[in-house]
Amino acid sequence: MPNTITEKVWRDKYRQATLDQILRRALIAEDICEVDRDTAKTIQNPYGDGATAVIQPLAGTYSVDTFTTHEDTLTVNYEVIVAEHIYDFESVLSNFDLFANRTEEQAFAVAEKIDKFVLNELVDNAGESYSTPSGGFADPNNITKIFGDLLAKVAGYADAYKGLFLVLESTDLSGLIQKQVASGFSFADAALKNGFITSYMGVDIYVTRPGTFMDGVMDSVSALTFTNEDHRVFGVKKVATYAAPRGIQFEEKQVSGKTGMEVVTYGYVGFKLWKVKEDLIVDITIMPESS
Repeated sequence: MPNTITEKVWRDKYRQATLDQILRRALIAEDICEVDRDTAKTIQNPYGDGATAVIQPLAGTYSVDTFTTHEDTLTVNYEVIVAEHIYDFESVLSNFDLFANRTEEQAFAVAEKIDKFVLNELVDNAGESYSTPSGGFADPNNITKIFGDLLAKVAGYADAYKGLFLVLESTDLSGLIQKQVASGFSFADAALKNGFITSYMGVDIYVTRPGTFMDGVMDSVSALTFTNEDHRVFGVKKVATYAAPRGIQFEEKQVSGKTGMEVVTYGYVGFKLWKVKEDLIVDITIMPESS
Protein backbone atom coordinates (compact mmCIF):
# COMPACT_ATOMS: atom_id res chain seq x y z
CA MET A 1 0.00 0.00 0.00
CA PRO A 2 1.53 3.37 -0.95
CA ASN A 3 2.37 5.95 1.66
CA THR A 4 -0.26 8.69 1.20
CA ILE A 5 0.71 10.89 4.15
CA THR A 6 1.22 14.39 2.76
CA GLU A 7 4.05 16.74 3.58
CA LYS A 8 1.58 19.07 5.33
CA VAL A 9 0.53 16.30 7.72
CA TRP A 10 4.12 15.93 8.86
CA ARG A 11 4.44 19.72 9.15
CA ASP A 12 1.30 19.83 11.29
CA LYS A 13 2.59 17.09 13.58
CA TYR A 14 5.96 18.78 13.93
CA ARG A 15 4.44 22.21 14.52
CA GLN A 16 2.01 21.01 17.21
CA ALA A 17 4.73 19.10 19.05
CA THR A 18 7.05 22.12 18.89
CA LEU A 19 4.33 24.51 20.07
CA ASP A 20 3.44 22.28 23.02
CA GLN A 21 7.07 21.82 24.03
CA ILE A 22 8.02 25.50 23.80
CA LEU A 23 4.91 26.77 25.54
CA ARG A 24 5.30 24.32 28.42
CA ARG A 25 8.96 25.24 28.87
CA ALA A 26 8.87 28.96 28.14
CA LEU A 27 5.65 30.12 29.74
CA ILE A 28 6.11 31.45 33.26
CA ALA A 29 2.30 31.67 33.42
CA GLU A 30 2.07 27.87 33.11
CA ASP A 31 4.17 27.40 36.26
CA ILE A 32 2.78 30.06 38.57
CA CYS A 33 -0.95 29.95 37.62
CA GLU A 34 -3.60 27.30 37.39
CA VAL A 35 -4.18 26.66 33.69
CA ASP A 36 -7.75 26.18 32.49
CA ARG A 37 -8.17 24.92 28.92
CA ASP A 38 -11.93 24.53 29.09
CA THR A 39 -13.74 25.84 26.03
CA ALA A 40 -16.05 28.09 28.07
CA LYS A 41 -15.75 31.83 27.54
CA THR A 42 -16.67 32.54 31.18
CA ILE A 43 -15.30 30.52 34.08
CA GLN A 44 -17.31 30.66 37.31
CA ASN A 45 -15.69 30.34 40.71
CA PRO A 46 -18.26 30.59 43.50
CA TYR A 47 -16.81 30.64 46.99
CA GLY A 48 -18.09 30.94 50.53
CA ASP A 49 -17.18 33.09 53.50
CA GLY A 50 -14.26 31.78 55.51
CA ALA A 51 -15.25 29.33 58.23
CA THR A 52 -14.59 30.41 61.83
CA ALA A 53 -13.88 27.80 64.52
CA VAL A 54 -14.34 28.37 68.28
CA ILE A 55 -13.00 26.65 71.35
CA GLN A 56 -15.36 26.28 74.31
CA PRO A 57 -15.87 24.24 77.50
CA LEU A 58 -17.30 20.78 76.98
CA ALA A 59 -20.99 21.24 76.29
CA GLY A 60 -21.95 19.35 73.14
CA THR A 61 -23.84 22.37 71.82
CA TYR A 62 -22.97 24.85 69.08
CA SER A 63 -24.11 27.96 67.25
CA VAL A 64 -24.78 27.86 63.51
CA ASP A 65 -23.16 30.57 61.41
CA THR A 66 -24.71 32.03 58.27
CA PHE A 67 -23.01 30.77 55.14
CA THR A 68 -22.92 33.14 52.15
CA THR A 69 -21.83 32.20 48.65
CA HIS A 70 -20.09 34.79 46.45
CA GLU A 71 -19.60 34.71 42.69
CA ASP A 72 -16.33 35.47 40.91
CA THR A 73 -15.76 35.04 37.19
CA LEU A 74 -12.97 34.84 34.66
CA THR A 75 -13.90 36.05 31.20
CA VAL A 76 -11.79 35.10 28.18
CA ASN A 77 -11.79 38.34 26.21
CA TYR A 78 -8.39 38.53 24.51
CA GLU A 79 -6.54 36.65 21.81
CA VAL A 80 -2.85 36.46 21.00
CA ILE A 81 -1.86 36.13 17.34
CA VAL A 82 1.28 36.02 15.23
CA ALA A 83 0.92 35.73 11.44
CA GLU A 84 3.39 35.64 8.54
CA HIS A 85 3.00 35.19 4.80
CA ILE A 86 5.67 32.99 3.30
CA TYR A 87 5.98 33.33 -0.46
CA ASP A 88 6.62 30.24 -2.48
CA PHE A 89 9.81 31.66 -4.00
CA GLU A 90 11.30 31.90 -0.53
CA SER A 91 11.09 28.11 -0.39
CA VAL A 92 10.61 28.20 3.36
CA LEU A 93 8.02 25.46 3.64
CA SER A 94 10.09 23.04 1.58
CA ASN A 95 13.20 23.61 3.67
CA PHE A 96 12.87 21.82 7.01
CA ASP A 97 15.37 24.00 8.87
CA LEU A 98 13.68 27.24 7.85
CA PHE A 99 10.25 25.83 8.54
CA ALA A 100 11.38 24.72 12.00
CA ASN A 101 12.80 28.19 12.65
CA ARG A 102 9.50 29.95 11.84
CA THR A 103 7.56 27.47 13.98
CA GLU A 104 9.83 28.10 16.95
CA GLU A 105 9.91 31.87 16.46
CA GLN A 106 6.12 32.08 16.40
CA ALA A 107 5.79 29.88 19.47
CA PHE A 108 8.29 31.97 21.43
CA ALA A 109 6.53 35.18 20.32
CA VAL A 110 3.19 33.85 21.58
CA ALA A 111 4.73 32.72 24.88
CA GLU A 112 6.36 36.12 25.43
CA LYS A 113 3.08 37.95 24.82
CA ILE A 114 1.07 35.67 27.11
CA ASP A 115 3.59 36.08 29.94
CA LYS A 116 3.59 39.86 29.52
CA PHE A 117 -0.21 39.90 29.74
CA VAL A 118 -0.42 37.58 32.77
CA LEU A 119 2.43 39.12 34.77
CA ASN A 120 1.19 42.69 34.39
CA GLU A 121 -2.33 41.58 35.35
CA LEU A 122 -0.89 39.82 38.42
CA VAL A 123 0.82 43.02 39.55
CA ASP A 124 -2.30 45.14 38.98
CA ASN A 125 -4.53 42.77 40.95
CA ALA A 126 -2.15 41.94 43.82
CA GLY A 127 -3.68 42.36 47.26
CA GLU A 128 -0.38 43.07 49.02
CA SER A 129 2.39 45.55 48.24
CA TYR A 130 6.04 45.88 49.19
CA SER A 131 8.77 48.43 48.50
CA THR A 132 12.36 47.20 48.41
CA PRO A 133 15.19 48.93 50.25
CA SER A 134 17.09 51.50 48.20
CA GLY A 135 18.76 49.83 45.22
CA GLY A 136 16.35 46.90 45.04
CA PHE A 137 17.67 43.53 43.88
CA ALA A 138 20.75 45.13 42.31
CA ASP A 139 22.29 45.60 45.78
CA PRO A 140 23.40 42.21 47.17
CA ASN A 141 23.10 43.58 50.70
CA ASN A 142 19.33 43.88 50.19
CA ILE A 143 18.65 40.32 49.10
CA THR A 144 18.22 38.59 52.45
CA LYS A 145 16.00 41.34 53.80
CA ILE A 146 13.83 41.43 50.66
CA PHE A 147 13.29 37.67 50.69
CA GLY A 148 12.63 37.64 54.43
CA ASP A 149 10.10 40.47 54.15
CA LEU A 150 8.33 38.80 51.23
CA LEU A 151 8.15 35.42 52.94
CA ALA A 152 6.62 37.07 55.99
CA LYS A 153 3.80 38.38 53.77
CA VAL A 154 2.50 34.88 52.96
CA ALA A 155 3.79 32.72 55.81
CA GLY A 156 1.10 30.81 57.66
CA TYR A 157 -1.40 30.64 54.81
CA ALA A 158 -2.62 27.15 53.97
CA ASP A 159 -2.07 27.72 50.24
CA ALA A 160 1.67 28.27 50.73
CA TYR A 161 2.22 24.52 50.34
CA LYS A 162 1.63 25.01 46.59
CA GLY A 163 5.00 26.75 46.36
CA LEU A 164 6.27 30.32 46.18
CA PHE A 165 7.49 32.31 43.19
CA LEU A 166 9.28 35.55 42.39
CA VAL A 167 9.40 36.99 38.87
CA LEU A 168 12.27 39.36 38.02
CA GLU A 169 13.61 40.92 34.87
CA SER A 170 17.13 39.97 33.78
CA THR A 171 18.44 43.41 34.77
CA ASP A 172 17.65 42.59 38.43
CA LEU A 173 20.01 39.63 38.65
CA SER A 174 23.32 41.28 39.45
CA GLY A 175 22.82 41.59 43.21
CA LEU A 176 21.08 38.23 43.51
CA ILE A 177 23.90 36.39 41.74
CA GLN A 178 26.52 38.13 43.91
CA LYS A 179 24.57 37.10 47.00
CA GLN A 180 24.30 33.50 45.85
CA VAL A 181 28.01 33.07 45.21
CA ALA A 182 28.81 34.69 48.55
CA SER A 183 26.49 32.38 50.49
CA GLY A 184 27.76 29.57 52.65
CA PHE A 185 29.50 26.43 51.49
CA SER A 186 27.53 24.09 49.19
CA PHE A 187 25.08 26.74 47.96
CA ALA A 188 27.87 29.11 46.96
CA ASP A 189 29.85 26.24 45.42
CA ALA A 190 26.84 25.28 43.33
CA ALA A 191 26.28 28.88 42.23
CA LEU A 192 29.94 29.31 41.30
CA LYS A 193 30.01 26.06 39.35
CA ASN A 194 26.60 26.17 37.66
CA GLY A 195 25.77 29.86 37.55
CA PHE A 196 22.52 31.44 38.68
CA ILE A 197 20.42 29.18 40.92
CA THR A 198 16.70 29.46 40.30
CA SER A 199 15.57 28.83 43.85
CA TYR A 200 16.51 30.84 46.93
CA MET A 201 15.15 30.56 50.48
CA GLY A 202 12.42 28.25 49.24
CA VAL A 203 11.25 30.64 46.52
CA ASP A 204 11.32 29.63 42.84
CA ILE A 205 12.81 32.49 40.80
CA TYR A 206 11.68 33.17 37.23
CA VAL A 207 13.50 35.59 34.96
CA THR A 208 11.93 37.40 32.04
CA ARG A 209 13.26 39.87 29.49
CA PRO A 210 13.57 43.61 30.21
CA GLY A 211 10.40 45.55 29.55
CA THR A 212 8.01 42.74 30.49
CA PHE A 213 6.73 44.81 33.40
CA MET A 214 5.63 47.79 31.37
CA ASP A 215 4.29 51.32 31.39
CA GLY A 216 1.74 52.23 28.75
CA VAL A 217 -0.83 50.50 26.57
CA MET A 218 -0.21 46.93 25.44
CA ASP A 219 -0.61 46.60 21.68
CA SER A 220 -3.16 49.46 21.44
CA VAL A 221 -5.66 47.69 23.73
CA SER A 222 -6.88 50.53 25.96
CA ALA A 223 -8.14 48.12 28.63
CA LEU A 224 -4.58 46.82 29.00
CA THR A 225 -2.90 49.98 30.27
CA PHE A 226 -0.25 49.42 32.93
CA THR A 227 2.18 51.44 35.09
CA ASN A 228 4.44 48.60 36.17
CA GLU A 229 7.89 49.50 34.82
CA ASP A 230 9.56 49.45 38.25
CA HIS A 231 7.44 46.64 39.64
CA ARG A 232 7.95 42.91 40.06
CA VAL A 233 5.70 40.20 41.49
CA PHE A 234 5.94 37.60 44.27
CA GLY A 235 3.46 35.19 45.74
CA VAL A 236 1.94 31.76 46.11
CA LYS A 237 1.68 29.57 43.03
CA LYS A 238 -1.63 28.40 41.55
CA VAL A 239 -3.90 30.96 43.25
CA ALA A 240 -4.56 32.80 39.97
CA THR A 241 -5.95 31.23 36.81
CA TYR A 242 -4.69 31.68 33.28
CA ALA A 243 -7.30 30.52 30.78
CA ALA A 244 -6.38 29.24 27.33
CA PRO A 245 -9.43 27.59 25.75
CA ARG A 246 -8.37 24.89 23.24
CA GLY A 247 -4.71 25.84 23.80
CA ILE A 248 -2.54 27.45 21.14
CA GLN A 249 -3.45 26.60 17.55
CA PHE A 250 -2.09 27.19 14.07
CA GLU A 251 -3.36 27.46 10.53
CA GLU A 252 -1.87 27.38 7.05
CA LYS A 253 -3.93 28.94 4.29
CA GLN A 254 -3.60 30.02 0.70
CA VAL A 255 -4.18 33.70 -0.10
CA SER A 256 -5.76 34.77 -3.37
CA GLY A 257 -3.31 36.65 -5.55
CA LYS A 258 -0.23 35.49 -3.65
CA THR A 259 2.01 32.48 -3.96
CA GLY A 260 3.01 30.46 -0.94
CA MET A 261 1.13 30.17 2.34
CA GLU A 262 -0.06 32.35 5.19
CA VAL A 263 0.94 30.85 8.53
CA VAL A 264 -0.89 31.90 11.70
CA THR A 265 -0.35 30.90 15.33
CA TYR A 266 -3.07 32.02 17.73
CA GLY A 267 -4.90 31.38 20.97
CA TYR A 268 -7.55 32.84 23.28
CA VAL A 269 -6.48 34.05 26.71
CA GLY A 270 -8.01 35.25 29.95
CA PHE A 271 -6.74 35.89 33.46
CA LYS A 272 -8.18 36.09 36.95
CA LEU A 273 -6.66 36.50 40.39
CA TRP A 274 -9.54 35.27 42.51
CA LYS A 275 -10.76 37.76 45.11
CA VAL A 276 -10.23 35.50 48.12
CA LYS A 277 -6.60 34.87 47.09
CA GLU A 278 -5.49 38.44 46.30
CA ASP A 279 -3.48 38.81 49.52
CA LEU A 280 -1.27 35.88 48.47
CA ILE A 281 0.18 37.95 45.60
CA VAL A 282 2.57 40.84 46.33
CA ASP A 283 3.20 43.83 44.07
CA ILE A 284 6.89 44.73 44.52
CA THR A 285 8.07 48.27 43.87
CA ILE A 286 11.81 48.57 43.24
CA MET A 287 13.15 51.66 44.98
CA PRO A 288 16.00 53.43 43.16
CA GLU A 289 19.45 53.67 44.64
CA SER A 290 19.90 56.71 46.88
CA SER A 291 21.92 59.49 45.29
